[in-house]
Amino acid sequence: MLQPVETAFGDVSGEAMLISATRAATLKLINQIEAAAPRQPVLMRAADPFDLSAALAVADPALDMANPLKGPFKALPLGWEDQARAALELARMAGVLPAYLVDPQGAAEAVPLSATDVAAFADATRLQIASRARLPVAAAEDARIVAFRSPDDTREHVALIIGEQTADRAPLVRLHSECLTGDILGSLKCDCGPQLDAALHAMASEGEKGGWGVLLYMRQEGRGIGLVNKLRAYRLQDQGFDTVDANTRLGLPDEARDFPTAARMLDLLEIKAIRLMTNNPAKVDALSAQGVHIAERVPHALPDNPHNTRYLATKRDRSGHLL
Repeated sequence: MLQPVETAFGDVSGEAMLISATRAATLKLINQIEAAAPRQPVLMRAADPFDLSAALAVADPALDMANPLKGPFKALPLGWEDQARAALELARMAGVLPAYLVDPQGAAEAVPLSATDVAAFADATRLQIASRARLPVAAAEDARIVAFRSPDDTREHVALIIGEQTADRAPLVRLHSECLTGDILGSLKCDCGPQLDAALHAMASEGEKGGWGVLLYMRQEGRGIGLVNKLRAYRLQDQGFDTVDANTRLGLPDEARDFPTAARMLDLLEIKAIRLMTNNPAKVDALSAQGVHIAERVPHALPDNPHNTRYLATKRDRSGHLL
């Protein structure tokens, strides 16, 4: 049996726990890391079975300061690595902590998953256009919106098209990942809200000059880790960790965005080449790897504020953004 720690409730326990290699590393569980191949999920056992309270103390880094002493732990052989990786990836996709209570006996049989199963669930080729409509917005009253949906995914992505679409002119494109805190609530911790607003106005300006623009609004909060986990990362940042280290302590990747889906959206819109608004060369590389022809990278840097100075510095110094 294998159940996510975060969604477990009541009087539950497990003989062992499955956690990611990055979370194990931040916990300094040296015996687990030495017993496992690099980046392999870690299956571990304590002196006593994990009850829910003990499991949460291991899984959630926000509880590290309240529970500084953990262990000793013993690494167990992991004869079902493929299923373990798939389970941890599903936890990320669900936006919950990547940690499971495990009954090692028969765990592989109880988790009939594989990497191919997860890939099938995330298959971007199944995405289709669901609806189109005219949508006047503050930046452009002639904007149109296109909604996309996959039969295997409840997330609904949209594209906002500004200006007249022409095949002979590459549109100005912004791939913008959903940010509730920045886009809607006006958070000053990031630059997402101002970037979104500036992108829409830049596209409107393109439209006035005979060009056009496309905003791809992707439902992948927190670079793909989900809203709750993003807020957990914020709490860790309040403790002094930067954005990269906060995600690592959570056992989650710093970059988990779905670039194949963005490429599929462009393909469905019959867009062959784009001028991409981004400061991130890795985003250029990721979209290019999906077959998107990027005719130009258009810088999209905005002034910082006292609350996001460190966030932008981390983007520049650790993630390679050109700021």
